[in-house]
Amino acid sequence: MLSFKSFRSVVVILLVSVSLSSCFSRYTISAKQVRKHYSLKKVKPKEQLIQNDTLSLCIASVGADTLPMLLLIHGAPGSLWGYMNLMDDEDLQKHFHIVSVDRVGYGKSKLKKRRHVTSIATQANALLPVFDLNKSKEKVTVLGRSYGAPIAAKLVSLVQDKVKELIMVSPVIDPEKERFYWFSKWGKNAFIQLFLPGEFNTATAEKYSHSDELKKLIPVWQNLHIPTTVIQGGNDWIADPTNIDFAKKHIQSKRAQYIFLYNAGHMITYTHLSMIKEMLLKSLMFQDKVTSIDVASGAGELGN
Repeated sequence: MLSFKSFRSVVVILLVSVSLSSCFSRYTISAKQVRKHYSLKKVKPKEQLIQNDTLSLCIASVGADTLPMLLLIHGAPGSLWGYMNLMDDEDLQKHFHIVSVDRVGYGKSKLKKRRHVTSIATQANALLPVFDLNKSKEKVTVLGRSYGAPIAAKLVSLVQDKVKELIMVSPVIDPEKERFYWFSKWGKNAFIQLFLPGEFNTATAEKYSHSDELKKLIPVWQNLHIPTTVIQGGNDWIADPTNIDFAKKHIQSKRAQYIFLYNAGHMITYTHLSMIKEMLLKSLMFQDKVTSIDVASGAGELGN
């Protein structure tokens, strides 16, 4: 028979597990939600698996594959469906082959014999096969959000000759500014992890390795030579707003621009969709100089 102390510990663990699962559900979109979302839409993304001996990579795409590719990379936790608003946009569909990808460790994407993939370099290398889907004569535009931003940068550094521009939204790139929360330490508990979705455990593993991984990435910033945009919100509670200062200091590209939205939060691809659209459709104003734009924005948050 369980002692009171043991019983209390079990109850606490179960309550924490439920709480963590509830927190996690805010950042994920279930298969049922995806089906409901697209049930009445004329254009539905095509989902497919890219597979080889070691890799399974799940992507969803919309738009003709002869159009220039727009590659979308999510954060942690997250999924390819976190970019549904971009994939659903009729204007973007007419101008891009939009490809949103589940990073390895999320959804159906995985490396065989690897439970978690915390290496930014390994995550980036796993995305290289996506470039083979580009049937256009144009280079690829790569957009990464949050934890997906440094992975996008590393990926671009491997194939700069195939990339038109890099856009990093709400990037988590400064190794000294990694943020931890009340639930972070609980997420590391092996017993609690048994009750949590695999993607949450993957995100936790990434978080506790992220600072060291970002330190390895510092040389990459100095060797980026393609047009690069960094967009950061002033009210971002996930990515420290000073990440944009880190970007200004370390990115050496003369074709870089920095956009700071004072009142924006973390999910800028939702709250500032029209701005993102305009940037993509017009390939905004890349000149041979560094630009920095501070925007006092009144747009509200839609969630994180």
